[in-house]
Amino acid sequence: MYSLENKINQLFIVGFDGFDAKKVEYFNCLLEHGLGGVIFFTKNILSPSQFAENSAYIKENSLIPPFLSIDQEGGRVERTENIHGGKKYLSAKFAAQNGVDFVEKQTEALCDELLSFGINMNFAPVLDTNTNPKNPIIGERAYGDNPDDVIKFAQKVIEIHKKKGIIPVGKHFPGHGDTSVDSHIDMPKVDLSKEEMEKSHLKPFVYAINHGLDAVMAAHVYYTCYDDQPLPASLSANVLTKLLRQKLNFEGLILSDDMVMGAVCDKNPSVIYSQALKAGINVFLYRNSDEKLLNIIENIQKSAETDTILLSCIDKSFEKVLKLKRKYGLLQ
Repeated sequence: MYSLENKINQLFIVGFDGFDAKKVEYFNCLLEHGLGGVIFFTKNILSPSQFAENSAYIKENSLIPPFLSIDQEGGRVERTENIHGGKKYLSAKFAAQNGVDFVEKQTEALCDELLSFGINMNFAPVLDTNTNPKNPIIGERAYGDNPDDVIKFAQKVIEIHKKKGIIPVGKHFPGHGDTSVDSHIDMPKVDLSKEEMEKSHLKPFVYAINHGLDAVMAAHVYYTCYDDQPLPASLSANVLTKLLRQKLNFEGLILSDDMVMGAVCDKNPSVIYSQALKAGINVFLYRNSDEKLLNIIENIQKSAETDTILLSCIDKSFEKVLKLKRKYGLLQ
């Protein structure tokens, strides 16, 4: 039996500072209490052996086998620069310009490399259709400005990850491609109709979900067609439950984008985590291992002890985490 504290810890994938996870006090405290996973950034990766040793240490010291995750899209978002002395892979836009065969071969090589480091989850592919040429955050990270092109390339990426045993996470639902603000800095607003969203932005997500995508990352973006008040999709029951779960019949894992990003970090932490879980988030990304995160987890636990709806959401999310870990052989 797992405690409520263990279950809540399973709902977090966190980062840490430096090259040695063993030396990060707060991170190890989280590991002891059932942390769900870790996300590796460039600041954590020095060499192939060091990277693999950190992955092994985390795996060996986890209460439940962890998600060992990374943002390895290629190009602008590539975390192994210290190993390769720069970028090794092309970003989605430029990879796509070389054709499907090139995308397949690059993805095979990328996945094989991640496997050698012990990685079992990749926050890729980007399923956004980049319809705004001035988009400051997506741009070349998208496979194109046409949803059919995005589908053609992204689905190959998903299939190869799954074949290799790495969990692909499609992002950023319901589509970050029409934004003009970087959600790392502030909350973007997308002012499109539901019809426009379905025609251009939802289409790659719908296709991927219907073809076996197991995990989706929610955007910290406000969509006026789904919510009257400024609310990011990552906190929106209309987006996550009514649209993603009920209308699109998605049964997999819903992850938040990084909760330290500017679009959400100024909101009251004692409120938004419970709000996100009730809206439909199953797992939070949080790039730091710090005292603030320990307090957030403690506050969620205190709230759940008297809030039966929140407690039910935690239990359901915990079961979804375990189900996905079993599917990919992380957990027997």
